[in-house]
Amino acid sequence: MKPKAFATTIALTVALSTASFALLAADIPLSAVVEEDQVVTKVLAVDAARHQVVLEGPQGHQVHVQLTDKAKDLGHLKVGDKVNVQVLHSVAAYLDTDVEKGLPGARESVGDMRATKDNPNPGGEAFRQVQVQLKITHIDLKNNQVTFEGPAGKSKVVDVQRPEVQQKLKALKEGQSVVVTYTDVLEVTTQH
Repeated sequence: MKPKAFATTIALTVALSTASFALLAADIPLSAVVEEDQVVTKVLAVDAARHQVVLEGPQGHQVHVQLTDKAKDLGHLKVGDKVNVQVLHSVAAYLDTDVEKGLPGARESVGDMRATKDNPNPGGEAFRQVQVQLKITHIDLKNNQVTFEGPAGKSKVVDVQRPEVQQKLKALKEGQSVVVTYTDVLEVTTQH
């Protein structure tokens, strides 16, 4: 992967994280996890008119990819081209200290960035961010469990296994909410 493309991915992730976390300035971080995965594969077939690409998948299986009409540079993509797919996934949980808000909810943001028209290598970046607010309805310190009510009104008991998060359970109160932000960044670059 080109250093500039990697830097762009990191910048996009930081921008997304900063934008969402700025809204939560009075919140207390509970946990955060970032995972990265990268796959280099090759193009087996291209149907530019139908916006379809077939990539070589694991163990030689074919992976059919249906693209949107935004994929305008498919004419430059050829059988045998190498495709680099990088996925950055993060999950961050913050305690919302404003008990008055307390109502569960969810929102989603999506977007993409495309290669420039002068770039002969098709590719681009896309992101998806989902933010869910969960209301705390019960805290079981003895068993390290928290019961949350989600946006649809359903309850779920969560076992808190990480010791650093278990220590923070004592500061929680029923009626508070936890905001969980899921962010996925997908970057695709090609090589001729």
